[in-house]
Amino acid sequence: MTKQRALRAKLLTFTGDPAQSQDAVVFHEDGGVIVENGRVLASGAWTSLAAQLAPDANVRELRDKLIVPGFIDTHVHYPQTEMIASPAPGLLPWLETWTFPAERRFEDPAHAGDVARFFLDELLACGTTTALVHCTVHPQSVDAFFAASHARNLRMVAGKVLMDCRCPAFLRDTAQSGHDESAALIARWHGRGRQLYALTPRFAITSSEAQLEACGALAKQHPDVFIQSHVAENRDEVREVAALFPDRRSYLDVYDHYGLLRRRAVYGHCIHLDDGDRRRMAATGAIAAHCPSSNLFLGSGLFDLGEATRAGMAVTLGTDVGGGTSLSMLQTMNEAHKVARLSGHHLDATRMFWLATAGAATALDLADRVGTLAPGTEADFAILDPAATPLLARRTARATSLEELLFAFALLGDDRAVFETWAAGQCAHRRDAAVRH
Repeated sequence: MTKQRALRAKLLTFTGDPAQSQDAVVFHEDGGVIVENGRVLASGAWTSLAAQLAPDANVRELRDKLIVPGFIDTHVHYPQTEMIASPAPGLLPWLETWTFPAERRFEDPAHAGDVARFFLDELLACGTTTALVHCTVHPQSVDAFFAASHARNLRMVAGKVLMDCRCPAFLRDTAQSGHDESAALIARWHGRGRQLYALTPRFAITSSEAQLEACGALAKQHPDVFIQSHVAENRDEVREVAALFPDRRSYLDVYDHYGLLRRRAVYGHCIHLDDGDRRRMAATGAIAAHCPSSNLFLGSGLFDLGEATRAGMAVTLGTDVGGGTSLSMLQTMNEAHKVARLSGHHLDATRMFWLATAGAATALDLADRVGTLAPGTEADFAILDPAATPLLARRTARATSLEELLFAFALLGDDRAVFETWAAGQCAHRRDAAVRH
């Protein structure tokens, strides 16, 4: 049994969606968390925690900092780390010019391992403790990622990309090989330590009907694995899918037809959906991963959070690096707020933080493990510094409400605002003396 550790600081967590109830926001000006054996023993107001401390507990005073649950990035591509900020006139040429050549290198396990370790270091530096990660078509890219994550004892979800057509031959699998390799990876990694598997058809354009059918069969066989893909990101892509699958009502209906809409199914972008699509997402429990940074960078369009909310869709946030331009969930909140304003919707900071923590955990069926700091959950959290930069310090010093404070973090913050990141009760990143692996 490990020694108790306690951190005394401002504390933020949630019991529900702030858009539905103001009482869903739980904030303690003088709060904290007690950690033991990798889990949260207790969290809340410091006055209630003090009585639960063991006599030999290690207590740290961080009363000028803010503890929040670790951020959850629900859509990101680790093989695109080194091609972030690559210029292209749109999604499809960006894939051909930059993405596919970069992913080819992941047939080399040494390269995959090197990038995986760097990528995880960068996530932790941004306060992200859980992510849904696309690997490449190569099984060794998945093994490299999970090995690096397992070594850090992180709660990660990842999977081998499936694509057997309309892509470069050097990145092509087959319906059978994709099925068999995915099945083997599920057996090897799903539920090993804190690792979870996601079936990962890249998008409908690069998978044959046979491959989508095989993926659906695996999904039915393994109801607790995740599913991740892309849908309705770009109008050219939507038109191509319509031509390839003329019998399907919509792009989303392609996935629905093959049994790939359900709980734990996460679809990046969801920009160009209609009302019928949104109702179907809500009915099946499938999740829209809103990736505002990527959508703006590639000019794909504006996700309508207001319409998604009215339809009852589950929505989370994703960085979508390398289409996205930052791994920081704070920067992603910044872009999400602006996209919402352009769509006529005001996105509160409290709701942005919920979307990136407890909201994501609930949508992913992981709220009993991460995202809330409730007793018994895994001790994954970020410690934010309101004085991380001169401008942030000047603005937060004038904050007179929690909303103002969080809004300043979201609009002015980035990795510099993350003082420490903890995973499974251990400090995995420290800004001023980075813990690197």
